[in-house]
Amino acid sequence: MTSKRLTRNLVLLLAAVLLGSVPASAQVHIQCPCDRNQDGDCLDVNNSGPPPGRYDEPALAESLGVECIHLTGSDGFSVMADGRPMYMFSFGWATGTPEADVMDEMMLGAQWPAPTIAVDEGKQLYLSLSNVGMVIRPDLFDPHTVHFHGFPQSSTVFDGLPESGISINQGSTLTYYYNLVEPGTFMYHCHVEATEHMQMGMLGNLYVRAAQTDGNWGTCNNGTSPCAGFAYNDGDGSTGYDVEFALQLGSFDPDFHDASWTVQPLPFALMWDRYPMINGRGYPDTANNAFTAQPLDPDTLEDLNGPHNSQIVDSRIEATAGDKVLLRLSNLNITSTHTLMSPSIPMKVVGIDAKELVAENGAKLHYTTNSVTMGGGMSADVILDTTGVPAGTYYVYASNLQYLANNDQLADLGGMMTEIHIQ
Repeated sequence: MTSKRLTRNLVLLLAAVLLGSVPASAQVHIQCPCDRNQDGDCLDVNNSGPPPGRYDEPALAESLGVECIHLTGSDGFSVMADGRPMYMFSFGWATGTPEADVMDEMMLGAQWPAPTIAVDEGKQLYLSLSNVGMVIRPDLFDPHTVHFHGFPQSSTVFDGLPESGISINQGSTLTYYYNLVEPGTFMYHCHVEATEHMQMGMLGNLYVRAAQTDGNWGTCNNGTSPCAGFAYNDGDGSTGYDVEFALQLGSFDPDFHDASWTVQPLPFALMWDRYPMINGRGYPDTANNAFTAQPLDPDTLEDLNGPHNSQIVDSRIEATAGDKVLLRLSNLNITSTHTLMSPSIPMKVVGIDAKELVAENGAKLHYTTNSVTMGGGMSADVILDTTGVPAGTYYVYASNLQYLANNDQLADLGGMMTEIHIQ
């Protein structure tokens, strides 16, 4: 047995002792008004109606106007487009997992990017975060938070800033409450030791769908049927779309991640991101919706994540000719500003930072362009109108050449690029 493998097994044993010494049900406590079986959602066990003596949870959720989500904070691994395993911290999707099983099932459950949160305007969101600890680095007792970036009416205690709110220690759960009063494309991340935790991967897509439903707002689907939804409550259908995709720009510094994995001083001042990505993947993995690569330990070839597949958010854009495609773009890169280009299909920018572009007199300030520039923490809502666009494959990519590479793979295009497939 190699020394690295022996060390890893000892670490796993130590983590099991530290985190498993108390019954799991006592460590994880989910709060959700319509959750009757303590699994963090509003669905019954068989998803087929209420068992005897139980409430019909989906109906109860609808009547209460609530949505419930359960996330965990942990560590894990992802695979870069050149095959390199990357140690990371992030959130995992525990919604539907019984409280008693969360600690066991969600270790090494970090996802990159963090699970997408898509909710509806007008609902009340109960978001529970459980900190299940670090398996690979049990010496790190880092607390975590959820910062709903750009949320317009956040209560201080639920804003995720450790200086003014609550941080969640290992073996604990906090349920955040949000009254979703405005639509738009937001994002979320951990705000504890933000530079480190965001560099390590605690970033995710988050957007709120507009309450406006199709009325006399025109049509989508090449003018043949009502729109599937609207980016904003525009009053005239100008933000209507047929399909939507969330694309989050991010990047990793391999030296920083390796230093965290091997318990070395973290090179904050030398941070240099050399793996630019969209939704946690570099090209060509961004164009592969069947992407299931698992990170392997380079010494033992063991699966580093166990049963977990960390990179599950698809990046390829798919539409039928004539569709209006809403791209919910966000940049949570902590080191770089990015310009994203769509040279073949113009982008109509309808919103920036979760606000529709509208003048004080109500005039629309939407504009058409082939590129959008976003600094860290910014978002943009753009619509691609594929009317008259021939079927085929098109591209969305970063305008800076240094962001079209996977680390030092400079011969082939990679990094921050994905494909648009028009059928």
